[in-house]
Amino acid sequence: MHVTSRGFPLFLTFDLDAETMWTGRDPAYASRPILMSQGAYGWKVGTGRVLDLLKRYGVKATFFVPGIIVDQRPQLMERILEEGHEIAHHSYTHRWILGLSPQEEREEMEKGIAAIQRVSGRKPRGWRSPAAEISAVTLPMLVEYGFDYSSNFFDDDSPYLLTVEGKPTRIVELPFRWVLDDAPFFQYSIVLPGRTMQAPSAVLEAWKLEFDVLYAEKRMMMLGMHPELIGQPSRIKVLEGLLEHALKHPDVWIGRCDEVTDDMRPRLEAARP
Repeated sequence: MHVTSRGFPLFLTFDLDAETMWTGRDPAYASRPILMSQGAYGWKVGTGRVLDLLKRYGVKATFFVPGIIVDQRPQLMERILEEGHEIAHHSYTHRWILGLSPQEEREEMEKGIAAIQRVSGRKPRGWRSPAAEISAVTLPMLVEYGFDYSSNFFDDDSPYLLTVEGKPTRIVELPFRWVLDDAPFFQYSIVLPGRTMQAPSAVLEAWKLEFDVLYAEKRMMMLGMHPELIGQPSRIKVLEGLLEHALKHPDVWIGRCDEVTDDMRPRLEAARP
């Protein structure tokens, strides 16, 4: 049985880190214009190209956006919202969580919530960690601030409900893995880890094979992408190729994380031991 009422869930999510992909590692990078221009591509060109593609195929997505980018680019945020997509929480400055004190992490959480609330009129419902790390206080804060879903862990191919401090919650976890992230394939920078530049055809092959197995097993597929990467000309064709492949299959739901998790939650609660 599928975990949603509308079949196999395929999530297209975009971490619009822009310049914070660099400054979150080292604030001093802000003084290096060429590094910053690589991040600026995300909001100047990449996001628009992604939005155009989503509109052409009539599908909705979730954008995880650091609060500082929300504050700096309100017109782009308005376009994302006007076209029916979701804006979710991705910290405020994209600073590495393991280097923060509990109070600093709380400030990142609160400022990010406030930024999204200013532009959308509502609190964000989902949260994704910057740089795939959490601390001892992160999950309790997700409960405290009333988040409905998380997309952070790498331990499953199916959604599940988080247990926090030994207590069951209603927070739906939407796990993913590095093979479903564009950065390990495409992130190239002289100062960031990775420095890879693979052929788009290889990435498309990997993602189509992932889709085929997950679809056959009636699980889910969570893609995590970055507009500054996937929004480049040759790379947007990877996403388009995957969309074309997925839409040839019956009962595929490509939707926003908030809407799909609302549909999943009753089934997950009913199946909880």
